[in-house]
Amino acid sequence: MPSTLQHKRIIVGVTGSIAAYKSALLIRLLIKAGAEVQVIMTEAAKDFITPLTLATLSKRPVLSSFLASEQTGSWNNHVELGLWADVILIAPATAHTLAKCANGLCEDLLTAAYLSARCPVFFAPAMDLDMYLHPSTFENLQRLRRFGNFVVEAEHGELASGLVGTGRMAEPESIIIHLEKHFSSIPHLKGKKILITAGPTQEAIDPVRYISNHSTGKMGYAIAQAFAMAGADVTLISGPTAQPKPFADIQLIAVRSAQEMYEATQAHFSTADVLILSAAVADYTPTHPADRKIKKKEAHFSIELTKTVDIAATLGLQKQQGQFLVGFALETDNELENALGKLKSKNLDLIVLNSLNDKGAGFAHDTNKITVIEANGSVHAFALKSKSDAAQDILQLVAGKLH
Repeated sequence: MPSTLQHKRIIVGVTGSIAAYKSALLIRLLIKAGAEVQVIMTEAAKDFITPLTLATLSKRPVLSSFLASEQTGSWNNHVELGLWADVILIAPATAHTLAKCANGLCEDLLTAAYLSARCPVFFAPAMDLDMYLHPSTFENLQRLRRFGNFVVEAEHGELASGLVGTGRMAEPESIIIHLEKHFSSIPHLKGKKILITAGPTQEAIDPVRYISNHSTGKMGYAIAQAFAMAGADVTLISGPTAQPKPFADIQLIAVRSAQEMYEATQAHFSTADVLILSAAVADYTPTHPADRKIKKKEAHFSIELTKTVDIAATLGLQKQQGQFLVGFALETDNELENALGKLKSKNLDLIVLNSLNDKGAGFAHDTNKITVIEANGSVHAFALKSKSDAAQDILQLVAGKLH
């Protein structure tokens, strides 16, 4: 799926910080996402990275002063720049630049373009620990927020001074996520609480062995990211997976067994607006798991299994007016019929059908082919696509029901 930054016109303001070296990667990522990038550097920024480097990466001449040519008298119009941009990103933003923008001082092209802008403005602060924690910096950041600007918080880590603390500029990849989220947002999802389950469960046989399935959690994690990028408040209850940790806006709750997943959903369901049950929860669990490793002695070995709690059915009974419940079904036979049966018997609002009969769909693939069935019987069949794109299809269907 194309980035939401594609064709966006972005001014990247680079100021005089050692973190200016990160702006090269940031600009490269923006260009890769399909954005048009115009760099404006302060004079101090040139002490840390050259205009030639950033001009090469942005594919545009770097601007830094009002006067473009002394011979012709041509100048860089800050008003036109402010109106041209879809977003202004000042990264790194030094304490000095934050103070100027917070107090309306425009002694250079960058701050003049900021005051002229009608678009969203993002600041990514970068400075030493004590400067970042100083009350004046705190007040300036608060004031910029009150003006409607956005702040990509500085991160904790080793600083240029050798100290360890908060003040280092957010990593370029994190800044990109903030920008993409801004352009991906669905207004009526803002503040909605979305509870999502993902991944497999592991049912202990003994301290060494367990019963599980082939779920990787890729689909559930993609759904969580899609809703978070759209502006929702997302809580992800995840069984054991190797998926990368979701970005900070998503609250991650790690569980292992079906019982733990049931307890986690019970703890959070009452406050959720939407629950999406994409986890592959074990249907059965060993009745008497051993507390020590079972030795390999007998030619045959049997395990007594007990049925686990049906999370979807339980929540379907508990569902209150205004809550929206989405289930998943993985089928190999009588697919639509079985999925529709689950939809009705468990009091779901939507069910997402996966088929193991479709090549490239189901477990362990980066792609999926889904069919979504509504409670009224409407069927939405989608082509094989990436799980990220499939997550967008689910997002749009659910968002449409909440509008």
